[in-house]
Amino acid sequence: MVVNKRISFKIIQTVLRVILQLINVVVILSLITSHFVIKERTFWSSLFFYGFPLPVIIVVVLVLTLFLTKQWRRYNLIIASVLLLVWLSKSFKVHIPDTIKEKDLEVVFWNTSRENTFEMAFNEKGDIPDVMVLAEFRKNNIEELKKKYPKYHFYRSDRELLIFSKTPLDSISENTSKFSTSVINFKTAGINFYAIDAIGSLDVPKEWGLTYINKSIKEKNNTIVLGDFNTPYESIYLKQLKTDFNQAFNKKGNGFRETWFYNIPLLSLDHIWVSKDLKILKTEKIFTTKSDHSMLKTYIKQ
Repeated sequence: MVVNKRISFKIIQTVLRVILQLINVVVILSLITSHFVIKERTFWSSLFFYGFPLPVIIVVVLVLTLFLTKQWRRYNLIIASVLLLVWLSKSFKVHIPDTIKEKDLEVVFWNTSRENTFEMAFNEKGDIPDVMVLAEFRKNNIEELKKKYPKYHFYRSDRELLIFSKTPLDSISENTSKFSTSVINFKTAGINFYAIDAIGSLDVPKEWGLTYINKSIKEKNNTIVLGDFNTPYESIYLKQLKTDFNQAFNKKGNGFRETWFYNIPLLSLDHIWVSKDLKILKTEKIFTTKSDHSMLKTYIKQ
């Protein structure tokens, strides 16, 4: 009787072990395929793609090792190591910045998370840039800002975008899609700008917002595109921007490219894209606890 119980227990152990191994294989293959192959090609696959960035997949693979045998644990550790190297090679950047002169253009973008003021943006930045775009901006009255900073120039959109410039803002054109993705085209400091605030709702496919943005960007030279795209750099819908522009952090940044979440490098949702005829001198990501998004700053040769 005791022998039969031991045999039954061993059979149950074996069955559970096989089930756990099968779950392990299915989960890892699903996550890797979703991230590297399927991406956002369907609405449901996009939820996996955005919900499981590479750092999260690495953590999941490591957590699964707790339920595996020693041999299978070794396989998971190898997979996690390979994924870590892939992530670091893509996301961690090292560049030598060029010399920045006083006449060069300093451009800043920050998603304020609807909680921060214009002055807070200056404090986080450390000084006053030449051009600054703030997304999810609610706090300040535009007329009060104009009175407080009479030497500078402001534009406030109806969709929580604020544009600041030391030089006059010209040819301002604001357009918003029916699914609330906003694109503001303006000129200042001799450069054409597109300020972007893409819809972040999970029930709206990212393809709709990015398609609208791509169609809205008419100028491909002497142009800077910046904003919260709510879409990571790995997105298939950023292909057109990657073809026509340089991503400022990829080109001249140092450290992790990701700007979200609360200084944890999960997703690079915020971008500054610079046309290839302009020279990027230096790009910085400014860590802050005032918003769930990091601030981006880049210098353009003038």
